[in-house]
Amino acid sequence: MAEGITKMLYGQDLYVQSVGVLNDLEIDGFAIAVCKEIGVELSRHRARNFEELESMGEALSGFDLIVAMSPAAQRHALDLTRMFHLSVEYWPILDPTGIGEERETKLNAYRQTRDQIHDQLREKWVR
Repeated sequence: MAEGITKMLYGQDLYVQSVGVLNDLEIDGFAIAVCKEIGVELSRHRARNFEELESMGEALSGFDLIVAMSPAAQRHALDLTRMFHLSVEYWPILDPTGIGEERETKLNAYRQTRDQIHDQLREKWVR
């Protein structure tokens, strides 16, 4: 969600790559649905991890900032970036994956996460 929302807000002004601790081959359907509500298309997005990013030719040393959205991601990013001069920030964003049993409850949790990401991005890079 973060990459898609960033691209919607800032276009080419910021270069962004979404990376996780794990790489799942498919994006969560709830994330796709709630981002579509705000005009962000995620259906073709594919999650990747740090190692996959490097294998694609994207060296971590080429980035200025890593934004971690979970404690596990923050620890992993700090371990990987000890040799580089780049910043790691932690944004405590709600993980909606285990919230609720009913569809509407899950969608509301994903909307809350989407909105937290949106608000953090707007606060960080005011236009």
